[in-house]
Amino acid sequence: MLPDNLREHPVAAAVEAFDADAVSAGKYDRKELTLETPPAKLVSVCGFLKYDRKFVRLSTVTAVDRYPAEPRFEVVYHLHAIEPHQRLRLKCRLRGEDPVIESVTSVWRSADWYEREVFDLFGIQFVNHPDLRRILLPDDWEGHPLRKDYPVTGTRV
Repeated sequence: MLPDNLREHPVAAAVEAFDADAVSAGKYDRKELTLETPPAKLVSVCGFLKYDRKFVRLSTVTAVDRYPAEPRFEVVYHLHAIEPHQRLRLKCRLRGEDPVIESVTSVWRSADWYEREVFDLFGIQFVNHPDLRRILLPDDWEGHPLRKDYPVTGTRV
């Protein structure tokens, strides 16, 4: 449900009009809109934002590990509408036990390497990704080094 303070924002109001359950939280701070959407709604919301609201550019996909809090992960999408010049941050929260979310490569092909990086460093699975494999670390690397519970020291001699 869209927070009352965002009902006046045209993008937030348009997303709510598109799907009343598509926004679970949000804020407008420092002239930047942030909307949280349930993972099940992500691809449809992204499609709406790209084709109806002209957010044609996916700037980045990243993640945040909130360990030990649950939901543990936030997957963050930074979107850009070139004309009119607008930016939007879209977030999805995932439980730490089995972090899985649908890939948005069907909406923006540029999500490919961003999602691979998030998979490589955080271990978040992107369902229906065309080539989900490590992109930065060797294939035999164990673990995901940007997780807060990843050991930062090796064995000491």
